[in-house]
Amino acid sequence: MAASGEEKARHWRYEELPGVDLLRARYVRKEFVRHTHEHFVIAAIAEGVEVFHHGGGDVSAGPGALALVNPDTPHTGRAGVPEGWRYGAVYPAPELVAEIAAETTSIRGTPGFVAPVLDDPRAAALVHQVLRAVDEGNALAADTLLRVAVTRLLHLNGGPLPRREVRTAGTRIAARARAVLEERLAEPPTLERLAADLGVSPFALLRAFRNAYGMPPHSWLTDARVRRARRLLDAGAAPAAVAAAVGFTDQSHLSRHFSRIVGVPPGAYQRERKNVQDDRPGLLLPSGTWQKTQLSQTYDPTGRGEPTTGNRTPPSSGTPSAWASP
Repeated sequence: MAASGEEKARHWRYEELPGVDLLRARYVRKEFVRHTHEHFVIAAIAEGVEVFHHGGGDVSAGPGALALVNPDTPHTGRAGVPEGWRYGAVYPAPELVAEIAAETTSIRGTPGFVAPVLDDPRAAALVHQVLRAVDEGNALAADTLLRVAVTRLLHLNGGPLPRREVRTAGTRIAARARAVLEERLAEPPTLERLAADLGVSPFALLRAFRNAYGMPPHSWLTDARVRRARRLLDAGAAPAAVAAAVGFTDQSHLSRHFSRIVGVPPGAYQRERKNVQDDRPGLLLPSGTWQKTQLSQTYDPTGRGEPTTGNRTPPSSGTPSAWASP
């Protein structure tokens, strides 16, 4: 692992994998506050241990394991050992996961992950191989490996997500409060004002909101502001303007909360978005022999998603970067 205390992260996209965010990071002191993602989180731990709060308790993932979080699911993140943790992650859009599930599994309804941690070195290796293929500009390999990885994870740890239906008075109140906050993102009301407008007490609203969304309204608001900020940064807006638009007091306020949720500051995030693969080499396509070998090692044509020849790692089509995963 890197020298003690050294942290680094890269959060980016590859134009040949639309709807998928990518991350490589090594954190020691980093603590992710409770937040959610619009996409799935598939994080393969390479070294160290990550601990994250999920579903009412702390869980941990070490080398060879994956942290798996469904969209809109509150969770945190921090080091589980003094030396921190190093990992690679892919964040596929729900539509992409649903497409893969429909083609390769028998899951009915909206697909998702059943458990937040899966100890499966083979699937973890596939995630690292996706990132390596992206490094090399190998679109065919990156797309293939991503789909094989998601298929395997759904077969090992997949199932239909429970439907979120508004049934009680409390959940209806929480949904109405959320709609108000979404509409007034930059200038939200106080808890007392919001509760009065909805005809309930502040503590009743707080309790209902926590039960419905896993966090209090002010935490949900910060999370929603960062989501909106990401969209505006993706569209090319300047960070200072984004901060004002979503309700942060200034750019440093945006940067602090953005880093605590996304893992990198807004400037670094936007630079990656504006220069997607500008410096990549020419597209490298694997040979027919490589394709046949890789598919035979990672995908069972019967649709079970199981490897057919063990845990072998395919050859790289170029020299791995310093970030290359094991």
